[in-house]
Amino acid sequence: MKIDNPYHEGELLVQRSANEADWAQRNGGVIADTISRGALRFIAQQTLAVFGSLDPDGNVWASVLVGEAGFLSATDEHTVELDATEQRSGEDDPLWANIETNSRIGVLVIDLASRRRLRVNGRFRRINDTRFELAVEQAYPNCPKYIQRRHLSDLGVSAPTLAEAPRRGVTLTADQMALIASADTFFVASANPGHGIDASHRGGQPGFVSTLDSRRLRIPDYAGNSMFNTLGNFAAYPHAGLVFLDFERGRLLQLTGGAEILWNQNDPDDETGGTGRYWELEIEHWVETSLPRQLRWELLDYSPHNPRARHGAFGERQL
Repeated sequence: MKIDNPYHEGELLVQRSANEADWAQRNGGVIADTISRGALRFIAQQTLAVFGSLDPDGNVWASVLVGEAGFLSATDEHTVELDATEQRSGEDDPLWANIETNSRIGVLVIDLASRRRLRVNGRFRRINDTRFELAVEQAYPNCPKYIQRRHLSDLGVSAPTLAEAPRRGVTLTADQMALIASADTFFVASANPGHGIDASHRGGQPGFVSTLDSRRLRIPDYAGNSMFNTLGNFAAYPHAGLVFLDFERGRLLQLTGGAEILWNQNDPDDETGGTGRYWELEIEHWVETSLPRQLRWELLDYSPHNPRARHGAFGERQL
């Protein structure tokens, strides 16, 4: 059923600040408290999902789960189940500890190959050692803008592989900064603890994320659906979790820290696609892990909506 007042105070504030409140009200009609029947099958077909969660210290984390089609399934319009035996992500991901103390999560179910995505937010609970259940509070589709098409061509054999221990730190290494500077995709989690958690996609040409220094990133905010779920959460609770998926080497780099919205910025190179908006992440912690080596991703093409990225790491100009 459609939610009559789907936005919290942070989202409403950002919508007004961007002069897009009217558009947000129109587009908010797609937000419901159930999953549409047409999306039930879509969920069961996917091999990639992004989860947003909160740790006991209030840090926001974004997590990538990859698995066989069917590792996520919608049993009905109100419920999504996760079969942990069919997913290939690390057992040490912050998500698993976070849900033991805070049941609220945000989920982005995304098919990179078709540029289709669905957001499902709600409360998560453990059924047993290998199965989890999400009680749906919000569900809605997103537009295909800024998604680079990729095909997961090989999930590998079903036998488990020996996982490397996670690496942790607070200051980015040179290798991590190079990964971010070359990235065309990342995922972001945000929260308003009184209302819920959200997981979202961000994409652009390689170099669209600027590494200002070893603890600070700047991201252009492109025109979207006018809902401003992520920036609205930042306005209410200025924290973010980011995860970069290294498609070439099968690494996950998770970052958590403080988020700040920058309005009406000088943008001579049109990095923001005309919005003049950026946001910055002040990194407080990072975790780097490896995905199973059998995973194979094939880049098909870049989104035709991507603004041209002009700068990479440390503001160096990209040709």
